[in-house]
Amino acid sequence: MKSGLLPDCMRDQRQPISVLRLGHRRERDKRITSHLGLTARAFGANEVILAGEEDPSALETWNSVTERFGGEFKCHYEPKPLGWLRRFSQDAGDGKAGVIIHLTMYGEHWHHAIEKIDRNRPTVIVVGGTKVPGEVYKLATHNVSVGNQPHSEVSALGIFLDSFVGPIDDVSHFSGGEIRVLPSASGKHVLNLEEE
Repeated sequence: MKSGLLPDCMRDQRQPISVLRLGHRRERDKRITSHLGLTARAFGANEVILAGEEDPSALETWNSVTERFGGEFKCHYEPKPLGWLRRFSQDAGDGKAGVIIHLTMYGEHWHHAIEKIDRNRPTVIVVGGTKVPGEVYKLATHNVSVGNQPHSEVSALGIFLDSFVGPIDDVSHFSGGEIRVLPSASGKHVLNLEEE
């Protein structure tokens, strides 16, 4: 499947996608975790779940961006992510197993894996920070790599979501915000919807 070529009918009816950020370290990972959540939101995930050290500032950032730029994006802190993943692997809320995609440089290349992923089930994409527990590799429905060289987890999530979700229509997907950026080849064009 080529990047971004998901049929409209599949995009409109797709199941929820969560991103689970494992191993967050409040001081060391503040910026990268913030960007991970913003990337999840911008590329079509429905929520981000923060695990590791509790960090209200990350949740505040994601909520503030959603309020200003629109959309229905949720975030929360999960103190016991492995227990949460175990439950999700058995029951994604309807008595059936959810799909767990673990982004790791040790996984199967995303070009090959993406066609095998069930899009009809709620999905969580696991993105590690510090050393990922071995159990995550076993719980994962798919261990997927964007590349087998060291790289940013933010770039891996963006590339994967762009291919898995497809293009996002900013106007319909991010409705209800205070600000809308109007694409332009030159200059900045921003529409302040609060003033209208």
